Amino acid sequence: MASSGAFMSTATLKPVGQVRDHILQVARTRLTRETIPLSEALGRILATDVIAAVDVPPWDNSAMDGYAIRVAELADGDVLPVSQRITAGSSPVPLHPGTAARIFTGAPVPDGADAVVMQENCEQSGVETNTQSVCILQVPQAGANVRRRGADIQKGELLFAAGYRLQAADLGLLASTGVSHIAVGRMPRVAILTTGDELVAPGEELAPGQIYNSNAVTLQGLLNGLGIVPQQVRHVADTLAQTQGVLRELAQTCDCIISSGGVSAGEEDHVRRALQEEGQLDVWKLALKPGKPFAFGHLHDTLFFGLPGNPVSSFVTFVLLVRPALLAWMGAARPLPTSWPVRADFERPVASEREEYLRVTCHERDSQVWVTPLADQSSGVLSSIHTADGLAIVPSGQTLAIGDALRFIAFSDIV
Repeated sequence: MASSGAFMSTATLKPVGQVRDHILQVARTRLTRETIPLSEALGRILATDVIAAVDVPPWDNSAMDGYAIRVAELADGDVLPVSQRITAGSSPVPLHPGTAARIFTGAPVPDGADAVVMQENCEQSGVETNTQSVCILQVPQAGANVRRRGADIQKGELLFAAGYRLQAADLGLLASTGVSHIAVGRMPRVAILTTGDELVAPGEELAPGQIYNSNAVTLQGLLNGLGIVPQQVRHVADTLAQTQGVLRELAQTCDCIISSGGVSAGEEDHVRRALQEEGQLDVWKLALKPGKPFAFGHLHDTLFFGLPGNPVSSFVTFVLLVRPALLAWMGAARPLPTSWPVRADFERPVASEREEYLRVTCHERDSQVWVTPLADQSSGVLSSIHTADGLAIVPSGQTLAIGDALRFIAFSDIV
């Protein structure tokens, strides 16, 4: 099948932003929804707005153990009979005038009471004779130690907008309003494909000229961080026929294929050609460093991302292009990685024609965050991802002097 033409061009390197916008537009058309138990919704993306169905708390309740009283009836040192005992989960009767109610944290405040005196400011008597009374040593102000109905959440309030990605505390918040199931964007079925005669699975014996397949494990981890468990993880040798056969097979059962390696222009790089013959190649080669040999296209209805084989390039292109696409696919309103303002603690007197993502470390000086690039920026040095704090973005065509402003993507925000 021929390439798409309008977007595809091998004559020039494509700007990262232009390619990302194209991929996000395609990914958003794939959004479908499903309803799942709230307990399984961590990291999932809301398909609809969520409106609170109840007030939280649903009634006035006590903020601590003590005595519920009516402030206007009291002065310091007054003694009141205890008319009832209220525990969490009980349903009290209205407070009788001239009495106090023993109350515990979280218990409903009875009608007629307007404050709770903490037990440390009281003296209890009559326990032995079952004629309990309490001396109020210090009368509080009206409203003291009472958590009002709806103080946390009010019925009809917008809790979360569609497109929001749920965190652990959000699940508890939803549960507090009675939500048991939630509508979310459906996760795509993803396959990982690595290529290369030199790659061996970790744990196997290395023969001369072989290396361990680290990209497959890295990509699985990055997908797991999005809540996606790959349907299949496959490896193919450097042959066109085998590559085509596995691509056809994966396209029958998966919504998305993410490959690593085989998208450059070498004689043993068969992935790009296989994609062109079996499907459609929309994008090839980016104005990006690291990550120039990147491919995007389709095999029938299955999206295809072809990442470079060098481990850092594979990681960076996943973070910049694949991760946002998958989040958009699942309905995220803000799929792009957050970037932060930093200052360059280095110089770049020569501009690059490609947008660069430098692995950097951060330090604070003069109440600002400064970044310093690692000495070795090779795309084959995977340990640099562990050493660095994140990626500093240097736009194409831009030189740098010390103190110049940059944008920074923290690894802690994305992995």
